[in-house]
Amino acid sequence: MLDPSYLLTDDQMRQFISHGYLVLKADFSKEFHETMRRKIEEVMAKEGNPGNNILPRVPEIQDVFDHPTVSGALTSVLGPDYIMHPHRHGHYSEPGRKTQTWHKDSYWGHAKVRNHHPWWAMIFYFNQDVVEEMGPSAIMPGTQYYHARPGDESEVEAHVLGEAGTMALIHYDIWHKGTANISDRNRSMLKFQFVRMDRPQAPTWNNTRSDWTPMNGEGPTNQHEVLWQHQWRWLSGQTTGNGAASGPDHPSVGALITALMHTDRRVRLRAADELGLLGQAAGDAIPALVAALDDDYEPVAINAAYALANMGPDAIAPLTDTLRASFQAGASSKDAARNAAYALTALGPDAVPAMAGLLSHESESARGYAAYVLGEIGPATLPVVPALVKLANDESEWVRRNLVEALGTLGEATDGLVTTLTQALTKDADAQVRFTAALSLARLGAQAVGAVPALQQALKDENRYVRANAVDALNRIGTPEAKDILIHYLMAARWCPSTTPENLF
Repeated sequence: MLDPSYLLTDDQMRQFISHGYLVLKADFSKEFHETMRRKIEEVMAKEGNPGNNILPRVPEIQDVFDHPTVSGALTSVLGPDYIMHPHRHGHYSEPGRKTQTWHKDSYWGHAKVRNHHPWWAMIFYFNQDVVEEMGPSAIMPGTQYYHARPGDESEVEAHVLGEAGTMALIHYDIWHKGTANISDRNRSMLKFQFVRMDRPQAPTWNNTRSDWTPMNGEGPTNQHEVLWQHQWRWLSGQTTGNGAASGPDHPSVGALITALMHTDRRVRLRAADELGLLGQAAGDAIPALVAALDDDYEPVAINAAYALANMGPDAIAPLTDTLRASFQAGASSKDAARNAAYALTALGPDAVPAMAGLLSHESESARGYAAYVLGEIGPATLPVVPALVKLANDESEWVRRNLVEALGTLGEATDGLVTTLTQALTKDADAQVRFTAALSLARLGAQAVGAVPALQQALKDENRYVRANAVDALNRIGTPEAKDILIHYLMAARWCPSTTPENLF
């Protein structure tokens, strides 16, 4: 059992929510890290990069992720039932390696709606001392909620430096890159991904404060207090309300609405956030905030989205209209639709009827975002599952991907839900749909017992990640039948870390 003292503190969670990363260090000896560095370097030199097989090839790596400092941090951010994603990668930077471009990691392509809620996280682990000349990983603090790079003074680089054993726990969607190695030494970094299995019911860190404490200038360059407050509440298991009290119209609302149209993007950014902090007292700002959902500076649009969520039910109709209009040509319409979806997600259960009404809309975008929102809202969506599962045969792969992910995040396997996921797993031609269907069955755990035969079939899927998620699903279902299937498969697939091209038997 994990010692609670290894869980993150409130201040560390505030750092993760606002900046998108934390630097950690486990108390292994220098000899431990040096032995691992040497083994990895030998594997890379003699066999090439083993990719996903880096863990069975160098099994000591598991000791790192079993360390309570690491498991405590992951439990705090992802909940106690998180799993290690099957994609693992050893980044090996040799002298002369040039700087990477800034990027977000893929979810199997970049078409997925990225979750502002932390359903996924990554750890960068450095098994050697890293100094600036060796090309450390760079992180752009606070950008985990942005679809695109800000492209301005808010793009601050934070480099992960330190002695062997230094780790960065990062929000999966943060902008990051590897920098140039201008030293005469190799730099080794292991990137592992982790996935949340359950939506939060209560804080899973060492929580002593019920409410979000504003950053008061300690956050990243762009202020997103309303968004950060929402993330804190979601991670705390607070499923209703958005933290903004209703009340009479506030005298500053008019001035803030005017500021939303200011030529200075920093003025617009703060105005949107301040309106969100006022909540329903700023209800007159709803039209202006809806217009700001496609602001040409994305951080403003993000603040507008979460401000609208704090306006309560009065914002649902204009946000739903924004999704209805999302089939129109033009990038701004697409940006507005995505941001409207984030707003409706934060609005919570009140948005369920409107989203259920969009599931049969002519617009692929509207249907897909409606499914996404319903999945993020969670258990309040359960009454409309019969309408939701009708998307299983949608002509759009993107819609079906959002559907199968949503079905795994509702927390309960109602009639037809497991059957829909089972059919998606075994019959859908799109590998990403099958991958996500298997992940959703894993999230349902024992409730997905009826999917065991389909998961057994999925162990022969042509795609490695579908197979891997099927393994996790069988493990979490945990019945004797599921365990027997799983052990039989793993016995055949087991890896011998001592077998190499130079040592075959």
